[in-house]
Amino acid sequence: MQQHRLPSPPRPSRSRTLTSLLTAAAATAGLLMTALVPGAQAAANPYERGPAPTNASIEASRGSYATSQTSVSSLAVSGFGGGTIYYPTSTADGTFGAVVISPGFTAYQSSIAWLGPRLASQGFVVFTIDTNTTLDQPDSRGRQLLSALDYLTQRSSVRARVDAARLGVMGHSMGGGGSLEAAKSRTSLKAAIPLTGWNTDKTWPELRTPTLVVGADGDTVAPVASHSEPFYQSLPGSLDKAYLELRGASHFTPNSSNTTIAKYSISWLKRFIDNDTRYEQFLCPIPQPSLTIAEYRGNCPHSS
Repeated sequence: MQQHRLPSPPRPSRSRTLTSLLTAAAATAGLLMTALVPGAQAAANPYERGPAPTNASIEASRGSYATSQTSVSSLAVSGFGGGTIYYPTSTADGTFGAVVISPGFTAYQSSIAWLGPRLASQGFVVFTIDTNTTLDQPDSRGRQLLSALDYLTQRSSVRARVDAARLGVMGHSMGGGGSLEAAKSRTSLKAAIPLTGWNTDKTWPELRTPTLVVGADGDTVAPVASHSEPFYQSLPGSLDKAYLELRGASHFTPNSSNTTIAKYSISWLKRFIDNDTRYEQFLCPIPQPSLTIAEYRGNCPHSS
């Protein structure tokens, strides 16, 4: 009887065998690298700026970036009163997130100027502004913050340094109330920080911007019970939010250099403008009361 043999499978060529061996070796090396390097499985965050943070680095009066500044005349802009732009001098790291800061009622940009170089040296473009008049109310200040952001990203001399998709707002007193108004109007903002904020509107369920509300236990102009606390409590429960109440502080504490304000503002801006989870360690777990913190509330963990 004639027997039929099944054909033998084709023998792989030497080049295909070599390719398979190299691929396997590369995969093994990748596994070893993942095991040896913490976080190697996670994709690198393209928005990280500066070295890995430490408690000392975010409490320091200056960060790792050298900074420069440029004045913006009120005559050269519309919608707000001009101001000063602070920015990292080097362009080696590419573009930076940006934040605009408004002063409070009857005040000028000089009252919040200390935040300019302090935040810029941590890797942000910072615009401290004057308002159209010192008597402007929070809703007007909110519109002016947005006008200043548009100028910064579209017309300013440093616009090429700014990532227009990663922007935030801050403000003191009525400027803080204005930062809430700005975030309500422009939900694409990545971060908002009202500093001892004042506003007749106490509820902000419309906000979609991660918000750090900073109050002061000794504030008699915008008492936390009628301003900062209701602001915070009205924010959506699903929102990344926090409430920091400064101990032994007044309404005007944000007008001079303050390590606690700087530390948590930097951490908040880094976490939500830069999506830099290296700074989450300073926000979660919730900071405990201390010599400078009367109370801190927030929802942890923050969403990635």
